Amino acid sequence: MEVDEVEFFNRLLDYQNILYLCHRNADPDAVSSAFALSEAVGGTVGLVDGCNRVASILIEKIGIEVMDKPDPADYGLTVVVDTSTQAQLNDIELRNYAVIDHHTTTALTEKADFFLRRNTTSTVEIVYDILKAIGAPITRRVGIGMLTGIITDTGHFKHATVDTFRTVANIIENSGVEYGEVLDLMAATPQDISMRIAILKAASRNQMERVGEMLIATSHVSSFGGSASSMLINIGADVSFVGTTKDGNVRVSARAKRDAVNAGLNLGQLMEDVSSEYKGTGGGHSGAAGIEVVGDLNEVLRKCREKAKETLKALIPANSTYKYISEDE
Repeated sequence: MEVDEVEFFNRLLDYQNILYLCHRNADPDAVSSAFALSEAVGGTVGLVDGCNRVASILIEKIGIEVMDKPDPADYGLTVVVDTSTQAQLNDIELRNYAVIDHHTTTALTEKADFFLRRNTTSTVEIVYDILKAIGAPITRRVGIGMLTGIITDTGHFKHATVDTFRTVANIIENSGVEYGEVLDLMAATPQDISMRIAILKAASRNQMERVGEMLIATSHVSSFGGSASSMLINIGADVSFVGTTKDGNVRVSARAKRDAVNAGLNLGQLMEDVSSEYKGTGGGHSGAAGIEVVGDLNEVLRKCREKAKETLKALIPANSTYKYISEDE
């Protein structure tokens, strides 16, 4: 059942021993959303399978207590935070659970006891609306976490909206946190050499196709697919798909520039459509999404590329250029 902000909060008060569960490789949006709710209501922040580098620094800097690989059966209610698919939870068994999320598609809401989903640029913004609705204070620790979550999930505001900036201003005003503090925290995050190697490999393996003025890039690496996909966008691609394989599963991280999204490309829907053709799950945002399926890596990447081409070709003039770009061009 879908509820509003006040009802979501009131329902949490009916439970003892709440677990706020973050998706695997949890990012600051997930961690800080879970932390803010735990501070307001009480409960435990849980990591289903670790967190990324920035989230790790955030946890250390502001002293967030987290439980690694918790068992939802040990809690009265599990609140799944910033998560759209069961695969993101490593298919962990959920019984009594609620969902709070901002993704374009959220399959987990189908069996949830109750859920709150909004079309925002981060889950933090939804949590902020809850705290605002009930008049809860925003402490410095919560404020630092919230701002970090918004900055990272919007790609340093590249995908921000007017509402995003309004929420950021309110958090700064209410918490007393200076914006520069958060930037300093993020700047302290070390760059993993393994990630730098993966990014360089993704660039060297890149295959590209042109549709009108749009460039679609595909590549593959052994890890850091999301970072590599973002890198391809930063160096010139309009749409990128980077695949990785692990334990027989294929993961593809997709990214798109704002121009492609504004033209009508929705990666969240595209990846959900691709995943439906395989044994797996997919979804996300218009400009950032992913899938995890069973199949051949090259075939799955080809399918993603073809879906993107079909969409973009339908959005551009009929006389525009379409070609495969070889490594020599």
